[in-house]
Amino acid sequence: MKSTKKTGKPRPDKSQTLLRQLATVPDRLFGGAFRQQYGALCFRYRKDGPGIEILVITSRESGRWVIPKGWPMKGKKPFEAAATEAWEEAGVSGAAKKKPVGRYTYLKELDDGHVAPCIVDVFQIEVTQVRTDFKEQGQRLLDWVSPDEAARRVREIELKSLLVDFKPAGRKKRDRG
Repeated sequence: MKSTKKTGKPRPDKSQTLLRQLATVPDRLFGGAFRQQYGALCFRYRKDGPGIEILVITSRESGRWVIPKGWPMKGKKPFEAAATEAWEEAGVSGAAKKKPVGRYTYLKELDDGHVAPCIVDVFQIEVTQVRTDFKEQGQRLLDWVSPDEAARRVREIELKSLLVDFKPAGRKKRDRG
């Protein structure tokens, strides 16, 4: 399933700018100031054969490939927050595991222009429902790809490893409705 994205000029890669900014304030990176986020590794079993497909989406700002993720939510457990992000950012829902399948780190550019190092706990979600009407519809591209292709598309090294090595925990759902 693909969604249309707002047209506009592609943004330049900001990774060098972010790294330069962090280099001037190393205490932000090494001072224990990591911020917590929760991510959703959304997958489904292939209909045309063995194996799985993983959902990757583009970020709204830079257009780079990522998985759904976001900040902790008051009153929600981490796996519930990850499931909410998957629904809002990609219109998918399903069976979420309560324990993370892994974690990765990345540099998040905040609204005020500062950079915060983040650690993302990733929760497996076996997708059973895909909708085209969701909160961020039209703001992102979505694509179902093989684990290898998902790993090729994302930028974060730890996330690449998590995606390429991913094996679903638990049993395949009989009714993928």
